[in-house]
Amino acid sequence: MAGAATTPEQYLAALPAERRELFERIRQTILDNLPPGFEETVAFGMLGYVVPLADFPDTYNGQALQSVALANQKQYVSLYLMGVYGDPAEHDWFVGAWKDTDRKLDMGKSCVRFRKVEDVAFDVLAEAVARVTPQQLIAVHEAAHRPA
Repeated sequence: MAGAATTPEQYLAALPAERRELFERIRQTILDNLPPGFEETVAFGMLGYVVPLADFPDTYNGQALQSVALANQKQYVSLYLMGVYGDPAEHDWFVGAWKDTDRKLDMGKSCVRFRKVEDVAFDVLAEAVARVTPQQLIAVHEAAHRPA
């Protein structure tokens, strides 16, 4: 089961066959567009793309800052985009860019859900991933946790 995985390889090996292509294409899009300074991990039962604690250990909860996460759920694949969630301008850009693709957007606060490859606007996903650097993520984190 993917929830018991401790490495990306274990997580991928545990994926059901019917989700493998969708999951792996999204993952490859993330890896191809992720700015330097992030690393792929497994945390909270999903693949995470994080600023390593060795690079930024001063987080409020002791966990690495996560920019993107990818999870296999019961009914769909979930993609969590912290840059889109944490910045209203990025959210508006993302929603508008997705709308321009004529694909249906199935989105919660930070989660975009996909059931099949045809649901994914890979170009918009690629740009959303590329738009958030580790330095930007750290700056947002520090601003949010700065004493008043």
